[in-house]
Amino acid sequence: QVQLVESGGGLVQAGDSLRLSCAASGPTLSSSPMGWFRQAPGKEREFIATITTSGRMTEYAESVKGRFTISRDNAKNTVALQMNSLKPDDTGVYYCAAGIYGRWSTGYKYWGQGTQVTVSS
Repeated sequence: QVQLVESGGGLVQAGDSLRLSCAASGPTLSSSPMGWFRQAPGKEREFIATITTSGRMTEYAESVKGRFTISRDNAKNTVALQMNSLKPDDTGVYYCAAGIYGRWSTGYKYWGQGTQVTVSS
C-alpha cells in the first residue's frame, strides 16, 4: 500500500514562492508517474501538473504554465512542486497523486491527504 504525504503549504503573499513536497512510503514510486492537483473552496479538484516516471516529460495546466515546476527524486521517493509568482487564485488544497501521466484524476490510484496553500492579495 502506497502512502503519500504532502508538506510545504502555508500562507504567503501574492508574488511569493512556495515549494511543496510529496513523500511516499511503502512500495517505491520510482515506477509510477505522478501528478499534482488542487481544490479551491467550492470548486472541483483540478489538474496542475504531471510527470513521467523518468522525469523527462512534464505537462502543466495553462493557469500555472511558466510559474510552476514539477520534479521528482526517485532515489528519495519524492515529488516536488515549485510554485513561483503565486496569485490569490492559486489558493487551495494541493494533493499529490500516483498512477498515471495525465490530467484525469480518475486515472490516479493513490492520493495524499493534501496541504493547504493560501495566497493573500
